[in-house]
Amino acid sequence: MRLACSTIFAAALISILAGGTAGAQEPPKVVLAPAAGGVWLARNDVQIPNETGTRFSLQELVGAGPTELTRAELAWNVNPRHALRVVYAPVRVERSGTPAVGLLFAGEQFAAGVPADAVYKFSSYRATYRYRFYQGDTWSWRVGGTAFIRDARVALAQGAIAAEDTDVGFVPLAHLNGQARLGERWLLVLDLDVAAAPQGRAIDFGGRLRYALTDRWSLGAGYRTIEGGADVDQVFNFAWLNAAVASFAVSF
Repeated sequence: MRLACSTIFAAALISILAGGTAGAQEPPKVVLAPAAGGVWLARNDVQIPNETGTRFSLQELVGAGPTELTRAELAWNVNPRHALRVVYAPVRVERSGTPAVGLLFAGEQFAAGVPADAVYKFSSYRATYRYRFYQGDTWSWRVGGTAFIRDARVALAQGAIAAEDTDVGFVPLAHLNGQARLGERWLLVLDLDVAAAPQGRAIDFGGRLRYALTDRWSLGAGYRTIEGGADVDQVFNFAWLNAAVASFAVSF
């Protein structure tokens, strides 16, 4: 968790250097923000089982993409300092490719030069608590923690041969959120969930720009990157995904 601690320390340092606690416009009580866009695979290296399976690039097998992406976020500002957030972010890549070499994957042998169907699923469910430790004329900063449940699956099928590896697990993440009011209608939102351990890491960073159409409705666009994975006895899988998303938000 050294990376997470460094992130929190950096956020605190920002507040000290920025100085001032002048109050800015308080956020709305509840914000619902669905989003959609495309996701690209920058990296996806797989070896299952670890040590005895064949290490291969799923990105090279099926291509970088893009693949359709959806995301939904609900934020509740309980009071000016305390807030909660829940996120549902499913990712599913399902395409075909032809292995250049034979692959031993999840106990099955897949032949080289024969088309295969591949599935990569990485859906996340998140619940975040965050505390606002700084409020200035432009920037506000929150720090907290995220309970992250991942639902992951890697599968290959080639004719009558099929194999898969699934994993559902819980990971605690450190959370940092920054918001900058760039004008009467423009808002820049940054958020980071992060954790690191000898067995692996998880990094989810997003930035988006929102434009308020009315007091309740706004439009947004931004970028999100997700990187991480695990290197344990059963599984080696590290992936890096980049996404471009557009969203709308309604405030209550």
